[in-house]
Amino acid sequence: MDYKKSLIYLLISLLLSPVVVYIVLFSAKAAGSTYDMTHGETFIIWLLMAIVINLSLKEKK
Repeated sequence: MDYKKSLIYLLISLLLSPVVVYIVLFSAKAAGSTYDMTHGETFIIWLLMAIVINLSLKEKK
């Protein structure tokens, strides 16, 4: 197992996660919806999106 590669994937996914979440929220706002999120909800969505991005970055065998 390559720890350096795994850490790089983790950092990339943690940095891209809020970007993706805010793109979705701003596009929903542009369509007329409004969402009020608490800090806890934002944190959970941030982590779940990071997991999805991390899984999509891994190579398939």
